[in-house]
Amino acid sequence: MPTPSSFDALIIGSGQAGNPLAYALADAGRRVALIEQDHLGGSCINYGCSPTKALLAAAHRAHDVRTAGELGISVAPPVLDMPAVIARKNALVARHREAIRKNLTVEHPGITVLHGHAAFVGPHTLLVTPRERVEAERVTAPLVFINTGTQPAWPAIEGIQHVGALTNETLLDLPELPEHLVILGGSYIGVEFGQMYRRFGSRVTIVDTEPRIMAREDADVSKELQKLLEAEGVEFVLGGRVQSAARGTNGHVTLTVQTRTGERRLRGSHLLLATGRTPNTASLNLGAAGIKTDEHGFVVVDERLHTGVRGVYALGDVKGGPQFTHISYDDYRLVRDQVLHGIGRRTEARPVPYVVFTDPQLGCVGLSEKEAKKQGVPYRVGKLPVFHIGRARETGRTAGFIKVLVGADDRLLGAAVLSPEGGEIMSMLQIAMAGRLKYQQLRDMVLAHPTWAEALNNVFAQLK
Repeated sequence: MPTPSSFDALIIGSGQAGNPLAYALADAGRRVALIEQDHLGGSCINYGCSPTKALLAAAHRAHDVRTAGELGISVAPPVLDMPAVIARKNALVARHREAIRKNLTVEHPGITVLHGHAAFVGPHTLLVTPRERVEAERVTAPLVFINTGTQPAWPAIEGIQHVGALTNETLLDLPELPEHLVILGGSYIGVEFGQMYRRFGSRVTIVDTEPRIMAREDADVSKELQKLLEAEGVEFVLGGRVQSAARGTNGHVTLTVQTRTGERRLRGSHLLLATGRTPNTASLNLGAAGIKTDEHGFVVVDERLHTGVRGVYALGDVKGGPQFTHISYDDYRLVRDQVLHGIGRRTEARPVPYVVFTDPQLGCVGLSEKEAKKQGVPYRVGKLPVFHIGRARETGRTAGFIKVLVGADDRLLGAAVLSPEGGEIMSMLQIAMAGRLKYQQLRDMVLAHPTWAEALNNVFAQLK
């Protein structure tokens, strides 16, 4: 058996934690092998943030044109060129991939990129099978970092594997506009794609087992967003469990759904699965390294991202928990500081902000009301309809509301911002939370008029 190639560190997966970690280790003089079996860049670059937001931009622009009459502008209805929309998205993704390839191979000569599938054959040794199916090679290192991410989860529904269902990955390359897109799942991916394709011109129906969309959010948040989407023509079938799926001779998909009022049959031209994600761990042969997974297949780690096997870490979505690019990137920083600087920061206290890129956006950080009640944390609520923000009335973007939670010490506990530029407003509130500002400072701060930021004055004036 050939002697394994030796490195200082092995990174499995070219994602939003793996790539910057490779750069940092190489810059510190470590010899790094990064193994990737698919495209460089991970989910964010290839089928997550970048491509979906490129498509959303087109959908929102079409909506702006379609509704320009509300501002006194007469224009012809927009004409969708779906192949051109997809081509723009592809060009953006290609530029990102090339930039990452250059960073990994040209800018950092200490990194060796291996294209192929990695599987453990020991705690610190991997068998890498190239995509070209030539002879596999063994690589070894005292440090191993698992950053293999997730893939779309397929629900256990009769017939679902045979109807040509789409995922959030495959839908990105669909050249035609669905006549009627049925979406299984009313969480973040489902509502983003639902509004996107409705604005492109498809009929859209969202199906979910929960009685309301985005059930993890406070009820007032999810109900308000559902109302806004319904106003645009998105249909909902909630509290219904899909029993089976079949494709008819006319090419349409039929779902049999058991609802509280009886059985329903839903027919659509295309079916999108947005029912969660499952970790890419099944083929890693983790048992050979003594690495444990939970009941869903996610790698078990502690608060410093150790797997329990000396020198082996898991970063990003593959370890479970919040699945956001910015969390993956912070995983990189946490591990980098441990390995290179001896700083033992933990994951337990870090904030988990996130944005749902509907229009209006939903930006959230800190505790929700539901979480505060569950934890027994005393709080007060300030809530401001977006209509009362001057900037909203001037731009005609008046939908949504801003809600803040304040603790007994007058400091922010959390916020939910369902508003135009909701992600940016939420980020300002997050900065205030990090600085431990009291709400009175935000309420009385002099903020430029007319800006979205003025909402910070107004929402805290509504505090109970």
